[in-house]
Amino acid sequence: MRSIWNGAISFGLVSIPIKLVNATENHAISFRQVHVTDGGRIRYRKVCELDGEELTAADIGKAYEDADGSLIPITDEDLGALPLPTAKTIEIVAFVPADSIDPLQMDAAYYLSANGVPAAKPYTLLREALKRSQKVALAKYALRGRERLGMLRVVDDVIAMHGLLWPDEIRAPEGVAPESDVSVRDAELDLADALMDTLGEVDMESLHDDYREAVEELIAAKASGETLEPAAAGESGGKVIDLLAALENSVRAAKEARGEGEAGEADEEGEEGEEEAQVAKVTSIADRKPSGSTTRKTPTGKSVSRAGSGGARKTASSSPKPSGAKKSTASTSKPAAKKTASSGRSGAKKAASKTGASKKTAAKKQSGTKTASRKRASA
Repeated sequence: MRSIWNGAISFGLVSIPIKLVNATENHAISFRQVHVTDGGRIRYRKVCELDGEELTAADIGKAYEDADGSLIPITDEDLGALPLPTAKTIEIVAFVPADSIDPLQMDAAYYLSANGVPAAKPYTLLREALKRSQKVALAKYALRGRERLGMLRVVDDVIAMHGLLWPDEIRAPEGVAPESDVSVRDAELDLADALMDTLGEVDMESLHDDYREAVEELIAAKASGETLEPAAAGESGGKVIDLLAALENSVRAAKEARGEGEAGEADEEGEEGEEEAQVAKVTSIADRKPSGSTTRKTPTGKSVSRAGSGGARKTASSSPKPSGAKKSTASTSKPAAKKTASSGRSGAKKAASKTGASKKTAAKKQSGTKTASRKRASA
C-alpha cells in the first residue's frame, strides 16, 4: 500500500520511524456530469473573476476571507514559519482507557507501518505495551496543513491510528431529543429486549452495500442494451399506531427471517401438548379420599364423606366415581347398616327393661308407705 505521510512516533525519548497508510477505501460509484441533450462532458474551469483568465494549479494561491469579505493572502512560506512540532512527528501525549474516547470524535483511520529495519524493535515494543496495558495512546500529528488529534491502538499485529475531532468540534445535542415527556412501559421494554435478542449478533463480513450492487447491475444492463425491470417499492415508514403490536410483529418477522418461526411454533405446540398431558394425569381434588374418613347418609340419600383430620365435606354426587367403586361401596355399606340396626334394637330393649325395673321399685316404695301408716293408725 502506498504511504501518504512519512514521519516518526515520539514515544518519550524513543523515536519510531513510520509510514502512514490509509486503512479504509471508498467503494462508492461516482458519476460525471453531462449535457442531457448531446451527452457532452461538463467540466469546471478555474477562472479569475477579475480578468476572466483560466488558471493552472501553479497560479493559484491561498487567502483568508475576512468577515467584511476582504481577502488576506497566506503563502506556504508563512505557514512553514509557524512553530509546528508535529509537522513530521506523531507525538504521544497520554495513555488512556479505550472507553474514555467518545465515538463521536472518530474520523479517518490509518495504519502505521515501521519504516525500515531499525524501526522494528521500538515499533514492536510500543505495540506490545499497548496490548498489555489494554489502553490506547492519544497523540498529536500534522497532516494536510493542520494539526490533528489521533488515537493509537493495536489491530492484529499492526498499530492503527484513528484521526479524532477536537473536543470543541463536537456539537452539543441541544434541541435534538424529543421535547415532550414520553413514558415507556415495562412490557414495551421487554418486547424491545426480545427483538434485540432475536436479531442477535451478525458477522461483519456478511454486510455489504445492496444499493451499490444494484447500481452496478444497472450500469451493466445499460452498457449491454438491456432494460431492467423496476424493483418493487418498499413499504414507506408511517405513523406507529400500536407500539406493542409493532414490536410483536418485528419479533415474529425477525424469527421467521432467521428460520426460527416454524421451529418456534412447533415448540409451542409441543409445550401445549405436554401441558395437556400433565393436566390429564393430575387427579382432581374432589376425587381424593382423605385417610381416616367416614361415610354417612344424608336425609336426601346422598353419601357425604367427613375427613378424620377435620377436612371439608364433599358430596359424592358432585364428583362421579367409577362403576366398580359404586359396587364396592354398596356392598360394604349393607353390613354396616345391619350392624347399626341391630345395635339400635338391643339398645331399645335395654332401655325398656330399665324402665320396667324403675316402675316396680316405685310401686314397692308406695306399698311400704301405706303399711307403715296403717300400723300407726291402729296403735
